[in-house]
Amino acid sequence: MPMTIGPPPAPPLVRRPLRVAVPVMAVAAVMGNVGRVVAWWRRIEWAPVLAYALPGVPAAALGAHTLLAVPPRLVDGCLAVFFLAMVPLRRFAALGRLRLRHLAAAGAVVGFLTGLVLSTGPLSVPVFSAYGLSGGAFLGSEAASALLLFASKLATFVSAGALGTDVLLRGAVIGAALIAGSFVARRIVRDVSPRRFEVLVDAVLVVAAVSMCISAAR
Repeated sequence: MPMTIGPPPAPPLVRRPLRVAVPVMAVAAVMGNVGRVVAWWRRIEWAPVLAYALPGVPAAALGAHTLLAVPPRLVDGCLAVFFLAMVPLRRFAALGRLRLRHLAAAGAVVGFLTGLVLSTGPLSVPVFSAYGLSGGAFLGSEAASALLLFASKLATFVSAGALGTDVLLRGAVIGAALIAGSFVARRIVRDVSPRRFEVLVDAVLVVAAVSMCISAAR
């Protein structure tokens, strides 16, 4: 029986072409969220963070492992619709505050999506705001939970051998900019009223939806 000589099979996660942007942004997201956690450390509410992240961490690892099994355009299109739907739903949810069990369910869903796409930051925005957090408490708590989810995603890439030196360098450059932005934003958010903060949250969701639509159409 003839033997086939060739390179050893790649790990499951990198067997197909992997878009460099995904692991690059995972590195940058970890660094950026570290900056936000440090900037808002004293305002972090740890109960919702843990409720959200405990199911979200394994879900993010699962999402990273199945990253290449889902067509990117389909994911982008679904997220665009979801972001737009979250604008009215977020305000409706604010009428009855979310509880920790709701955050746990949301963490599992968002965690899985975090493993699949570049970033799911806008998905956690309505979750933590509907829990009743705003301003520094919102930014710090959301950042702490996101840090745990992205760390799980990054660990999956490391175990799969998907992080080369070039990926780490690119992610580090972007992450450094995100860290600097966290401390600049801290001064701005302190002067923003709760009403304006709500408007900014809605604006983030709309912009995210538009960008996802553009990505899905390519």
